[in-house]
Amino acid sequence: MASKNFFGILCCSAISAIKIGCFDSYFSASTLSALQPDSDRELVDVLLAHRRLNRGPKIVAIGGGTGLSTLLRGLKQYSANITAIVTVADDGGSSGRLRREIGVLPPGDIRNCLAALADEEKLLTELFQYRFQAGDGLIGHSFGNLFLTAMTEIAGDLEKAIAASSQVLAVRGKVLPATLSDVRLWAQLTDGRLIEGESNITEAKGQIHQIGCIPPDPPALPAAISAIEEADFIVVGPGSLYTSVIPNLLVPKIREALAKVNVPRIYVCNIMTQPGETEGYTVSNHIRAIDRVCGKRVFDSILVQRTSPSPQSLERYAQESCHPVFLDREEVANLGCRIVIANVMEEDEVKGYIRHDSNRLSKILWRWYSGK
Repeated sequence: MASKNFFGILCCSAISAIKIGCFDSYFSASTLSALQPDSDRELVDVLLAHRRLNRGPKIVAIGGGTGLSTLLRGLKQYSANITAIVTVADDGGSSGRLRREIGVLPPGDIRNCLAALADEEKLLTELFQYRFQAGDGLIGHSFGNLFLTAMTEIAGDLEKAIAASSQVLAVRGKVLPATLSDVRLWAQLTDGRLIEGESNITEAKGQIHQIGCIPPDPPALPAAISAIEEADFIVVGPGSLYTSVIPNLLVPKIREALAKVNVPRIYVCNIMTQPGETEGYTVSNHIRAIDRVCGKRVFDSILVQRTSPSPQSLERYAQESCHPVFLDREEVANLGCRIVIANVMEEDEVKGYIRHDSNRLSKILWRWYSGK
């Protein structure tokens, strides 16, 4: 009871802080200035932009981890009718602790997606990503995870908590968990080991032969199925293949709905391989892995990075057994999948990372969809 009261107080404080930090600044900086006599043009531009976004296509993005939030950050510039369907299989870090200690579904990936879709993204991301450095029981927790945990206890379940949070945070679109079941991943490795737990799978440093979850057939969130059925455009990925993308497809109704819809569906392939998940994988290996789980194809096309990272980045990543995902064109063609090749990479040689660029990625996806 004490923890519930603590989280309730924290949630109320969070709402007040966000309203002051985000909404007040938004209206004072944007709306009020637009209402000045010499700012009529600005007001018209704002209204037209909102009208355009609200009339945008219904886009469904499926995944988890940082890959999905990166995608959403760019897509929200093209449509406000976005639904992110997010895995709830995470059991590491702050999310894992809250899952074990409080009994809530892991909020981390959902937190990242809410921040990415919020109007005041920069401020909200800083707030939600803030990790406590002191305090008994608080060290290591992110503020956003605690906020969503409190909202879940107050609202009754994660779906209601996300809906309430989305209103407070002025989120463009919706964020939905793939299931409300307490899902736990397992993987059978090629060396015979059976690994349980999402965080343990990558740490095992083996090659995945088969993947599943407990319970084996978790029920889908009805709103997620409705979003897929009503979608104009569906994007799967980017993100860790076995621990961010595939967990959503382990929900039977989700993969069945994806296979049935007759709209453009594209899979965004990772740029680099990932030790413990996709070491040595080519593009066709990614396709086959998803096909094995789904039993049928759930996307029509695949987006692949065009250019290779710099020699310095390649050397650095090679030290961790990471390499560019090789495009084996003939194999992909034999699988009947259309290839979309584009430069969607962001490379920071100073910080030493390679990832998808949200603006480039969303622009290419928008052009691809518009050309269908």
